[in-house]
Amino acid sequence: MPTLPNTLENTIIEKSEWKKLKISNNRTNPSHISSNKKIVKKPKWIRVKLPIGKKYTELRRLVDKYNLNTICSSGSCPNMGECWGEGTATFMILGNICTRSCGFCGVKTGKPENIDWAEPEKVANSIKVMKIKHAVITSVDRDDLKDMGSFIWAETVKSIRRLNPKITLETLIPDFQGIEKHLNKIVEVSPEVVSHNMETVRRLTREVRIQAKYERSLNVLEYLKRKGVKRTKSGVMLGLGEKENEVFQTLIDLKENNVDIVTLGQYLQPSKKHLPVKEFIKPAQFKIYEEFAKNLGFRHVESGPLVRSSYKAQKHIT
Repeated sequence: MPTLPNTLENTIIEKSEWKKLKISNNRTNPSHISSNKKIVKKPKWIRVKLPIGKKYTELRRLVDKYNLNTICSSGSCPNMGECWGEGTATFMILGNICTRSCGFCGVKTGKPENIDWAEPEKVANSIKVMKIKHAVITSVDRDDLKDMGSFIWAETVKSIRRLNPKITLETLIPDFQGIEKHLNKIVEVSPEVVSHNMETVRRLTREVRIQAKYERSLNVLEYLKRKGVKRTKSGVMLGLGEKENEVFQTLIDLKENNVDIVTLGQYLQPSKKHLPVKEFIKPAQFKIYEEFAKNLGFRHVESGPLVRSSYKAQKHIT
């Protein structure tokens, strides 16, 4: 059985080799992240700039005026100042309370509020006012709804395109429990990029994404591509206790399911109630993952401590 390369050559890894690169779990690693209460000191390369500037202030005013929910703020994104300062943003629809309770996520969990049927037009109008050329739309999970929010998803994309004919879009979707008729509503409105995040490696999925399934997320990504989505995308957080070989295997799994774009970034604990950071991954290690992913043949790879799934999203339409 071949082993994963210690050095990454400038050669594309053939698909026939992927399946041979099976990564065994070393059971000496802790299987439960929460069992380790050790506080890991934040290193110097994790530095978040305070959000300032005219464009940031303008977008902040717009979000407050229309009562919009952005994952930038509720998800504690470290790039909020940079992205908003450039006049770009990720809009979160279907409210700001999620039906799932993922241990890494800063979004509130509980019983969501009623659907705001005017939300698609609100988001579309805001994008028009800001003259945004490329927008990322995401949402909380709405397992409480019969259609899991897929109708509002489709209507939001339609409204955005109607008011902003030249816009390009990325939709960062939940798994819709893998139900194809809900996924089809996303496919039918033809976003340029459809993204669904794996978030972590297989071994840690139950702990990190308690109501999600690793294989189901892979199946969602494969289904989207098979149904004609031009560019599929996924993101992985690092620093939750995963091993290097597990990250390599996750990248292989994504490529085997025809994912085009991948992002890798450092997990940052939103609060003391959330899963602790087990390790701050060094920039050099992110570079190793970036080169490995590029050698697998991904169209775009973003890998770095402060990278998030929507970081530099406008690049990913090419």
